[in-house]
Amino acid sequence: MHTVLVVGAGPVGLVMATELARHGIRCRIIDALSQPSSSCRALGVTTRTLEVWEDMGILREALAAGIWISGRRVTIAGGPAQDMREDLSGFPYAQASFSIPQPQTERILTRHLASFGIVPERGVTLTALTQADEIVTVWLISADGKTEETRFRYVVGCDGAHSLVRRTAGIAFEGERLPYEFMLGDVQIDWQLPRGYAFQSIYPAVNAAPDFFVAIPMPEPNRYRVSMLASTDSTVLHEGTDHGIQAMRPAPDLELLQAKADQLVGEPARLSDLRWSSIFCISMRLASSYQVGNVFIAGDAAHLHPPTGGQGMNTGIQDAYNLAWKMALVLKGKSPESLLGSYTIERREEGEKVIARSLRASMNTGQAGFKTDRLADTQLLVSYRTSPWVAPFSEENWPSEFRPGDRAPDCPGLRRQGVGYPCRLFDLIRGTAHVLLIDLRDPTKDSQDALHSLAARVRRELGEAIGLDLRIIAISPLMNRFNPLPEITWVHDPDGSFTNTYSSQNEACWLIRPDGYISWCGVGYTNPALFSYLQKLFAAPFRIHQTQPGGLQPG
Repeated sequence: MHTVLVVGAGPVGLVMATELARHGIRCRIIDALSQPSSSCRALGVTTRTLEVWEDMGILREALAAGIWISGRRVTIAGGPAQDMREDLSGFPYAQASFSIPQPQTERILTRHLASFGIVPERGVTLTALTQADEIVTVWLISADGKTEETRFRYVVGCDGAHSLVRRTAGIAFEGERLPYEFMLGDVQIDWQLPRGYAFQSIYPAVNAAPDFFVAIPMPEPNRYRVSMLASTDSTVLHEGTDHGIQAMRPAPDLELLQAKADQLVGEPARLSDLRWSSIFCISMRLASSYQVGNVFIAGDAAHLHPPTGGQGMNTGIQDAYNLAWKMALVLKGKSPESLLGSYTIERREEGEKVIARSLRASMNTGQAGFKTDRLADTQLLVSYRTSPWVAPFSEENWPSEFRPGDRAPDCPGLRRQGVGYPCRLFDLIRGTAHVLLIDLRDPTKDSQDALHSLAARVRRELGEAIGLDLRIIAISPLMNRFNPLPEITWVHDPDGSFTNTYSSQNEACWLIRPDGYISWCGVGYTNPALFSYLQKLFAAPFRIHQTQPGGLQPG
């Protein structure tokens, strides 16, 4: 029995299915389309999404298929062009954005999902669903007309702006459509723009959307995805759907796109080889909740906003990455069902912020409309401090700026015994477990014994299985002089990289969630507050048994 149905095999649904599988939960994933879309819709990838892909194990393949956006050329109202570069030195990825066409992203994710033995079922449409007794009953129809009624513990709707999952679950989707349209195109451009640069030209307007021309580079030399305001003489503004590509409408031709470029670019730019184009509509909408009972939504099914800053697909990927590990722990019987309630609390608040930020940037007529902060669109600043599923913080004289709910930063230069090269903190915490980091300035035999006692207590009071979901890493500026047991990872911090990055102190502890966020921190690995939090997190109301390889269900 599959316990989860994922509806939608775009980037968000594929991440959701893959992450469930990586955490040990098999699922079914369906998509109404018989083939993946070949059009280049989502393109930009944020720094945070690259961190997620690194954890998932697909980063190397993704980097080989895309191109770094190394800078941008900006012009305002036809004025002199300015070349800008974002330097993110000190972060794992030192450039602000990466470009990879959505079809490539989906191919990489589909191949990765197949490595877990799961293949998206295409041409399969969800027609209805109901909930009763913690079971979701769904009705499916395949392209050949075959119908199916089946049941799942959870259903996750990653089925886009017009989500049937959202509508059948009765989730309100409040907001409105922007009163103008956009044109998109996949073209070749011959001009003097350096390879890897984006181009942005904006002409401010009063009480109206600013006119603009944006070109985002694609991996193939001289190819760009261009976007611009549609012609104001459009007579079909209110036809079609209220969000997304208007597939039923006539697509703009090369001549129309070239005319916009001639009007707005301000330098010679010849467009050619039009492979795909479309009229595009945008709504600003936010779901009232991301969960009703055992039905969840993610991605465009939950939030819609202007594409400024390339936040749409990336925000959806963060939704799936946030939900999957929680759902896996609940299905394995290791965490209470209430943990899933944190998904809406954490991700809906972020969706609201993205909508507001994207709208401000879209309507801003000044230079700040392009970028308000060097980290504004990286998603590295996302925090869940208000979540009830991160521990309340009450430490006095805490030296660090980081609190429960913040993203755990990376740091380089760490060493492990017997390994000839240094490693990053992200290398050590990667995986599906919670990780307890302990800053141990002067490890002694007593402190080593105390850590082993902590690991034994976790197994004894929370269960042997929990020991696999909680790893303990002790980090010290001194090389460990002992021969510790395998249950503790000892790491040498010769240059104080960890201590300085975290502004840490002796015996400071940091509990890192599987999605890379701090869920508890404090001083002392025997701190009663730490174990109280672990008891809350791993207070399972039921246990499970394995019914088939990789398939888990309540016992």
